[in-house]
Amino acid sequence: MGAGLSTLFYARNDPGITDWDVSFLNPSNLDAPPVARGLIILNQPFSRDLLDTLWNVCSWHCCADGGANRVFDLIPDDLRCSYVPDLIKGDLDSLRTDVRDYYISKGVPVIQDQDQNSTDLMKCVQSIRELEKPENLVYEIIILGGLGGRLDQTVHTLSYLHKLRRTRKKVFVVTDDNIAWVLDEGQHRIRIDHDILGPTCGLLPVGVESTILTTTGLRWNLTEAESSLDGLVSTSNHLVPGEFFVTINTSRPIWWCVELQKD
Repeated sequence: MGAGLSTLFYARNDPGITDWDVSFLNPSNLDAPPVARGLIILNQPFSRDLLDTLWNVCSWHCCADGGANRVFDLIPDDLRCSYVPDLIKGDLDSLRTDVRDYYISKGVPVIQDQDQNSTDLMKCVQSIRELEKPENLVYEIIILGGLGGRLDQTVHTLSYLHKLRRTRKKVFVVTDDNIAWVLDEGQHRIRIDHDILGPTCGLLPVGVESTILTTTGLRWNLTEAESSLDGLVSTSNHLVPGEFFVTINTSRPIWWCVELQKD
């Protein structure tokens, strides 16, 4: 599919297709439509540049327990007052006393939730749900971290978002290396900004026995191909220069991931 045809395909705005646009990752994009977004910061390493980008495109900021330590340590003293989260929540087994005291002095609610049947990430998502009710809004959720570090925590992220797709339309997980999210069964169209995305991408059949995939816009497209962890998995696929949309038709939910440009 050429670039011109891709543009026409996108413009039809087919209600049977779910459109995805992650232009919020591009700080130079000033034309992105305003969207209510909530940022959940996990206790994993991330760069100052990535924090700045995501902080600026989100209207609500929440640190999951030790995620507050990460923000506190990353921001210099003279700028820290510009990076005050709206909430710190979790079982608080990782939150340092000096960090807690600082943010409390800035009026940040610090909520300890000892529920052992939910993780800090799940507790923060619940706070977004509570925030949405009086505002009559549905927030896009951006999770900073969650796909690195301990394997069990990564698997939790994969599992939780797989289940969360039933009640949340758009939840993204972002690290310095990539952005990823769950594509529910059906047709999807992903707008590609080559300034920030690629070239490597993947379609991961995590959480399902298998799925049938058909794609356009990739270097190695699939046509009615069965994908499973026991069989074909499209890892290390590539975006195609000049192609501004990737389309994916999947019979079962899958994870889509795409590399972030380092510059």
